[in-house]
Amino acid sequence: MSQKRQRHDHYFTTHPQSAVNFGLIKTRLHNFPFEFLTASSVFSKKRVDTGTRLLVETMILPKSGHVLDVGCGYGAVGIAAAVFNPSIQVVMTDVNIRAVHLAKENIERNRVKNARVKRGYLYEPVRDLNFNCVLSNPPVSAGIDTVKALIMEAPKVLAEKGMLQMVVRSKIAGKVLPAVFETTFGNCEVLSRKSGYRVLAAEKVK
Repeated sequence: MSQKRQRHDHYFTTHPQSAVNFGLIKTRLHNFPFEFLTASSVFSKKRVDTGTRLLVETMILPKSGHVLDVGCGYGAVGIAAAVFNPSIQVVMTDVNIRAVHLAKENIERNRVKNARVKRGYLYEPVRDLNFNCVLSNPPVSAGIDTVKALIMEAPKVLAEKGMLQMVVRSKIAGKVLPAVFETTFGNCEVLSRKSGYRVLAAEKVK
């Protein structure tokens, strides 16, 4: 496969060119049953990956308000958040049009009423909205600059005392990203560690 074709088929590509091969994941998250339709050119199509599962099991959700899932893929994190707390409103974003279609389908499959999906790069689709919590399993394969932008631009859409919670591999988190959290928010904590992943969190304090 050519390098050019590989870029087209990357899960962070806007319009994937690969043939659509669907998959179906049936799993339990916090003992809730979920069913996710997946497809080629979307991240972790065969299972809910370890990092996503750790974020879902660790995330601190507000009692009410709005939650954003950035780089939602087929929607596991945002849909789980919406199911865990029906009092919140969840918005999910992704640049990949195939992922957006899958996330919309999975909202229906899991009978979720308090979630919706917008297509676009990082925070572009939600610049006019304000969130109490931002969640992300970021597209690390798109490059560290994209992950840094996800962190540094989060305060623009976060309400006061809103939290950014992000899962990353520990070898990346330990070397680079905590400093970006500290520079951006003035604080950073590790919510959990497991199987080579960490969930990092920071609160908007001003």
